[in-house]
Amino acid sequence: MNILILGANGFIGSHLSEAILAQTDWHIHAMDLTQDKLENCVNNPRFHLTLGDITEKKAWIREHVQKCDVVLPLVAVATPATYVQDPLRVFELDFEANLDIVRLCVEFNKRIVFPSTSEVYGMCPDKEFDEEKSHLVTGPISKERWIYSTSKQMMDRVIYAYGKHKGLSYSLFRPFNWYGPRLDNPFNTKPGGSRVLSQFIGNILRGENINLVDGGAQQRCMTYISDGIEALMRIIANKDNSAHNRIFNIGNPNENISVRQLAEMLIANITAHYPKYAANAQKVELVDIDAKTYYGEGYQDVSLRVPAIKHAREQLAWQPTVDIKTGLRKTLDFYLS
Repeated sequence: MNILILGANGFIGSHLSEAILAQTDWHIHAMDLTQDKLENCVNNPRFHLTLGDITEKKAWIREHVQKCDVVLPLVAVATPATYVQDPLRVFELDFEANLDIVRLCVEFNKRIVFPSTSEVYGMCPDKEFDEEKSHLVTGPISKERWIYSTSKQMMDRVIYAYGKHKGLSYSLFRPFNWYGPRLDNPFNTKPGGSRVLSQFIGNILRGENINLVDGGAQQRCMTYISDGIEALMRIIANKDNSAHNRIFNIGNPNENISVRQLAEMLIANITAHYPKYAANAQKVELVDIDAKTYYGEGYQDVSLRVPAIKHAREQLAWQPTVDIKTGLRKTLDFYLS
């Protein structure tokens, strides 16, 4: 197969590219603004990278949608602080830019594998979120953090409609807090400038206190990147049409921990296993801060986010295998060893 990956230098894109090159004979045609996470891919003769912006290189994208078998538009803004600080950028990239790509897949009859998000469930009251039954519940318009969720949800609905009414072949996958090496740059000192795990690692390395928004009581199911990529590989391969026109939660419901517990585990791990940074880790205190102070007026959070993964188990024969202790050690080894 020929696979088109837009956003190949991102967290998911770089790990997926490595897996494809290592496990298959597929060719990858890729685009991103930079290539710093792709050092293990760029010299492979089956990896064809073009540097560029998907909102500008429209002729290139049109040509490569035509020549590829499966299209993965992985370009998105996915940092919560940006949802509040620059919501229009989130909408323009996550919805508008991706809508053009979806329409090309319809025009050229190409299969699309699209990254939805666990955020589409919003403040759903279910104890676990089901892809086909759970309601998608978001807050008022003034809470701008929901522009990411609703942009992704609208893409899901458009793709579903194109599948039902225009014959588009698609698979949607919803990552639940995937983490691991290359997630974000932990040395980014801007508060909220990266996702929670890499933000906390950076705080600890600098000996800074960790701000826990609303006390860090929010619970998240942490899913190690290798588990997520294994599911994604099975979705792309689509053996026996197992993933055809389906939606999959991809998460680890067994590793449901609070944000406060995550911070405590990171501090304990760094103190115990990474002597170079132990002194700084011991300085760190956990400080409660309210969401309005940290993110601004437009933020609203979710207390619980647990995936039902029955469909992934049954259709993909997949389930997560990496526990949180192992995953955190692998992640810290990457950044600190």
